[in-house]
Amino acid sequence: RVFLEDMENPVDIGRRAGERAVRRLNPQKISTRTANVLYESRAAKSLLGHFAGAVNGSSIARKTSFLREKMGQQIFAPGIQIVDDPFKRRGAATRPFDGEGTAGLALDMVENGVLKHWFLDGATSRELGLQPNGRAHRGGSGTAPGATNLTLAPGKKTPGEMMKELGDGLLVTDLIGHGVNGVTGDYSRGASGFWFENGEPVQAVSEITIAGNLIDMFGRMVPASDLDARYSVAAPSVMIEGLAIAGE
Repeated sequence: RVFLEDMENPVDIGRRAGERAVRRLNPQKISTRTANVLYESRAAKSLLGHFAGAVNGSSIARKTSFLREKMGQQIFAPGIQIVDDPFKRRGAATRPFDGEGTAGLALDMVENGVLKHWFLDGATSRELGLQPNGRAHRGGSGTAPGATNLTLAPGKKTPGEMMKELGDGLLVTDLIGHGVNGVTGDYSRGASGFWFENGEPVQAVSEITIAGNLIDMFGRMVPASDLDARYSVAAPSVMIEGLAIAGE
């Protein structure tokens, strides 16, 4: 946190961690199937991170992004908004200018489901014939483009309401590994969480793999209402119907 008063009460953090640990005792491995998946908020942030990597100007210039031909196209469902805001109040990545001294503006990266921008620094913008947009990050080896405070706007339904609508499915609380192909968008990650039936968790599960393709997953993504906006990459829980799950 940037400000001390924004820190959570350590008692609340400890209680929440203990409750999560107890809920996950004695997990089972479910059978291989296709199922509806609800990514808990902190797991859903990884999907937003994959999007950020795919719209990075360096990946676009090197032709290593599965979204390189998608500018101006509908890649998410109508209504989906993703904003990158370097002026977010008390944001973890808030800054008046980027690593090259270029002033940044809040960018609607995705507007009503349509891809609108890349993350650009000076070098990648020149290579792509575009104007820099204040997204340079300075490191030990120079500068590279990247996000500031990236946020997926929340939807209207709570995760509990979504689970009841889905009936049966998988609630993902943790992801393992980095099985994403940035060129093709193929997605395969280890996961754990809870199997739910009639909208209620019935069994902790682990040692499973979720597979799909991010272009297809983005198109079917539905955000819940539980956005925690304190992080530089912030997303609510996200529902995606009909993903492949590999288990027993």
